[in-house]
Amino acid sequence: MYEGTGEALRLEAVRKVYGDDANRVTALDGVSLALPAGSFTAVMGPSGSGKSTLLHCAAGLDRPDGGRVFVDGAELPGGSEAALTRFRRGRVGFVFQHFNLLPTLDVLQNVTLPLRLAGRRADRTRARAVLERVGLGDRLHHLPAELSGGQQQRVAIARALVTEPKVVFGDEPTGALDTRSARQVLGLLQEAVRVHGRTVVMVTHDPVAASYADAVLFLTDGRIVGHVARPTAEQIAERMTHLAEAAERSAFATEA
Repeated sequence: MYEGTGEALRLEAVRKVYGDDANRVTALDGVSLALPAGSFTAVMGPSGSGKSTLLHCAAGLDRPDGGRVFVDGAELPGGSEAALTRFRRGRVGFVFQHFNLLPTLDVLQNVTLPLRLAGRRADRTRARAVLERVGLGDRLHHLPAELSGGQQQRVAIARALVTEPKVVFGDEPTGALDTRSARQVLGLLQEAVRVHGRTVVMVTHDPVAASYADAVLFLTDGRIVGHVARPTAEQIAERMTHLAEAAERSAFATEA
């Protein structure tokens, strides 16, 4: 087992391949990375670069075909889906683009659901405190349909944080939000890192959203091709433009 040294997440030569021999797509091609605890990392790249696959493999939502994944020093288990589920519940939180709240449960019930699924006591006091932190202390008994998109995403963040995970993964968490709501959500993710010591890994296509992170990793064709620390939106947009142009040239050369 990998022994933790202040790293929240480590990937070692992770590969993921989809399809059969005739339609084989290598989504991740030997990706290795190490992210320190208490860091905020954005993952960007052209469409089809492997961003979401990287996130899903790192979070234990999908199994890599090769390589190793460690969260908080513990290796992602092989074996049964039940073992993988137990691993996720103890270490990982996830925020999706479209919230994934249960429509028949109120805000408080949605937030305590991960605790109940893990067989833990649904600590309503803690859940209320987390909801207060995300500005929804007065919406505890509202249904998701009674909330705005930004409020629903804040519920989703509270749900991801209530189990005190080591790493919170976000897959385009601001993609369905207006600018003001997106800023609020990104501020909450920053607070989770800077105040509460969580590690956040976020896939996004938005240079402004990525600029909230401490660092940005760039993917192309399933490989990490760049890294920018303390990024600005302008730096990120420029790098993404170069990657898109390179991808276009490569596609043109292949067709020719």
